[in-house]
Amino acid sequence: MMNRRKIFSRISNLDKSVFPGDFILVIISILLVLFATLYPFIFSFPDSLSLPALVDSFDNTSFFKDQVNNILLFTPLGFGFASLLQRIRMKATSQFLIVILVSAGLSSTVEVLQVFLPSRAPTPTDIFNNTIGGLVGLICFYLCNSQSFLYTLMRIENSRTSNSIKKLTLFFLGYILISFLISIAWQHTTNLSNWSLNYPLLIGNEQTGDRPWQGYVSDVFIADRAISKNEVSQVFHHKNYSETIENSLLASYQLIGTKSYRDHTGQLPELLSQGKSPDIEDEKGVALSSSHWLETREPVTFLSKRIRETSQFTIMTTVATANIAQTGPARIISLSGDSLHRNFTLGQQGTNLDLRLRTPMTGANGADTKLTIPGIFADTNLHHIVITYSGATIQVYVDKSQNSYSLNLLELFPKEQKIFYYGLTFIPLGICLALLTTLAKRKLTFNRLLLPSGILLPSLILEGILVSNSGKSISLKNLLLGILFTSGTTLILRWRASMVLRKTAFNNEQ
Repeated sequence: MMNRRKIFSRISNLDKSVFPGDFILVIISILLVLFATLYPFIFSFPDSLSLPALVDSFDNTSFFKDQVNNILLFTPLGFGFASLLQRIRMKATSQFLIVILVSAGLSSTVEVLQVFLPSRAPTPTDIFNNTIGGLVGLICFYLCNSQSFLYTLMRIENSRTSNSIKKLTLFFLGYILISFLISIAWQHTTNLSNWSLNYPLLIGNEQTGDRPWQGYVSDVFIADRAISKNEVSQVFHHKNYSETIENSLLASYQLIGTKSYRDHTGQLPELLSQGKSPDIEDEKGVALSSSHWLETREPVTFLSKRIRETSQFTIMTTVATANIAQTGPARIISLSGDSLHRNFTLGQQGTNLDLRLRTPMTGANGADTKLTIPGIFADTNLHHIVITYSGATIQVYVDKSQNSYSLNLLELFPKEQKIFYYGLTFIPLGICLALLTTLAKRKLTFNRLLLPSGILLPSLILEGILVSNSGKSISLKNLLLGILFTSGTTLILRWRASMVLRKTAFNNEQ
């Protein structure tokens, strides 16, 4: 059997033309990207556009479905470019850099053009996801093409680094650092930095008038931090909300009597009656129905901006439903643009209290993760409700601090989203670990320590960060899911390398 150095010498001179339609694939991929991202091509160019205005246009955030689509959209482009560059004998490092530059460049161009499309919202995250998609395509090409895979494998195995324990240790420390940085990025999935600044505050309906609520609201207070359980006890005991959180208060509306209601903090616009106001005043508060609700005169930009900065809030209100069978959910308090776009909504779904919260994880409608508190509207009595959000945890208190409910967004992750995010996190780490173990193949003792620790540590790092920052409990399922993706990717690549080496050696013996 020929040794590996002879195999390496032979494959370095092979013709790398393995995908004759690669140029056509690249052209089709580019056209597909342009059509998918710029259709219907109805551009609107302003008379003047400053750089700050252009930067402000990118103040948007991608959600789960967008991230999946953006990665898949650019994968064929990365595959085609990798094949094209391989055919013209471009070095592997150059291929990697060119695919990154082409993917990021095309994505950046598209995102800038979307500034002039009213139907599109340019997003910095899209550029990152599109670039990842290009790299996914390049990796897929290398895995599918035996010659390219073997050529790269032999270059790694015969590199100088493979003989140096110091360099291998340094690379492993870099691998752990990458694991830590990726884990830190997980915190972004549950923060509130993607809240829109253009939504008004509504009481009893949406702007579109198609999600009415029947009932009474007597007051609404909103703060830019999550108050503690001790402070919640003071709120229920003293019934003086504004004194408890005075320094953090963003909105204070007393909804008794008049047809317009000013914010007593003086920071937000007044709430105005929409539709036909009821003639009879009620001590329960303002009466709301399909023909009457409240809306601020203009967007509550100040409130949304402050909460975006802190990624925390407290909402306190006193409400009574007039119908325990309302669905929709019927909107009680909503910071939203229409029935499909919101920052936050407190609603009624039958006898349950339904919450919708906009985060990168939960989507533009805040409905990708179900947040429900059962039985709150089982009667028509007044209820004092306090809702706080911090980290990834929503706390809901009803009438007293002991009557509390806790919901953690990370623990309520929909399965398909969790699998996607864990795959996006740990598959790249598995690829890195496969490269590391290939480099360390000649150092058997080091390799035996490297593989198990490289598989286990990233999952432990991620779970530790999530537990410490979000208040969630340790999940064995999450640990095993991360281990599965890392180990599965590593072992598949090592198996693929073994099969390619055997096949090449067998062919050269014939």
